[in-house]
Amino acid sequence: MHQLSRVASIITVASLALGAGGVSHTALAQGTARGKAFSISSTDVKRGGRFGNTQVYGGFGCTGKNVSPALSWSGAPAGTKSFALTIYDPDAPTGSGWWHWMVYNIPATATSLPAGAGDEKGTGLPAGAVQGPTDFGAHMYGGPCPPAGDKPHRYIITIYALKTDKLDIPASATSAFVGFNIHGAQLAKASLVARYGR
Repeated sequence: MHQLSRVASIITVASLALGAGGVSHTALAQGTARGKAFSISSTDVKRGGRFGNTQVYGGFGCTGKNVSPALSWSGAPAGTKSFALTIYDPDAPTGSGWWHWMVYNIPATATSLPAGAGDEKGTGLPAGAVQGPTDFGAHMYGGPCPPAGDKPHRYIITIYALKTDKLDIPASATSAFVGFNIHGAQLAKASLVARYGR
């Protein structure tokens, strides 16, 4: 009987933690602004869809145009002072995935990035935004280019709402170092996943 009471108490505590509406941990983690969920979308890369040749890398046997996709986001939580954006392939055969794009110090007033913003000069990025290193060894967008014959890889495009207006990161920093700083300042995040194989 004592054991049943203990189980009931645990269930009650868990229900209170989730809230009266049964809000999931995932939903809480995303953050909301005035009831609207933080979300990201793209006119170039559909959620659950496939990257087109325009966004695919040009090199390593791939013949794409290496143009970063147009992206937009909304619903950032209160207290957002800047944004960061990443594109990551968890399926790359490296043991640690592959970073395809990292942008941080995006102003809190920004709600989108145009197609091609991730070129070498970052000419389409808002003032103050910085491109971090990718696993291609450059500070610019690098599109999908998985090994030929692999099952299509997942590419996770994530926008992070940050509690600081600037991440003070040295130009020589690694992608892991940039990621560490992004996660340390994170208020909320939103992602979309697309795939590519060849």
